[in-house]
Amino acid sequence: MANIRALVLNCTLKPSPAPSSAEQLGGEVLAELAAQGVQGEMIRVVDHDVRFGVSTDEGDGDGWPAIRAKLMAAQVLIIATPIWLGQPSSVCKMVLERLDAELSETDDEGRLRTYGKVAGVAVVGNEDGAHHTIGQVQQALNEVGFTLAAAAATYWVGEALRTVDYRDAGPKPDTTGRTTKALALNTAHLARLLADRPYPPPDAKGAAVGPSRESA
Repeated sequence: MANIRALVLNCTLKPSPAPSSAEQLGGEVLAELAAQGVQGEMIRVVDHDVRFGVSTDEGDGDGWPAIRAKLMAAQVLIIATPIWLGQPSSVCKMVLERLDAELSETDDEGRLRTYGKVAGVAVVGNEDGAHHTIGQVQQALNEVGFTLAAAAATYWVGEALRTVDYRDAGPKPDTTGRTTKALALNTAHLARLLADRPYPPPDAKGAAVGPSRESA
């Protein structure tokens, strides 16, 4: 059986050691993945000097290459993001922009290096917009080569116009717990399947390995 590892990228706007609801939900995903035999770690992206850009290395002390090395060593990527103004956080969008560089990175058989990796999404917020945020992040991850399992997202949103965060919400709702368990179970299962049976390489006629890059 393949040894599967996971990486959670916490896209909170708050640097450590500030409390983060995205970190709490991301940690719950990691715990459920561990129950499926998948070990991993979480990185709070804002704690690293990640530069804006669409390359694998923006130079001059860019913090992304070190994060990317851990991503490449993992078979599962979880994006944990808060909702701001009905959108994924700006940190999340920056991460997705950096992942755009993977459209130019292929393995020895011509496949995108992300093709064997499975992704999931965890979203928290105090307003509605979870489905919209999940849809944006999942589409972007799929476009740059990640595979998504069935029910590959979990979320929690508080009441509109209130200030209670997920980390302070007291007993957590069973609905979020169930979706987190489903995310972990299905994602771990699919990651093992892809590790044992990778996607086929492009055909000899030079079929594209992914969508063409958008102009900047």
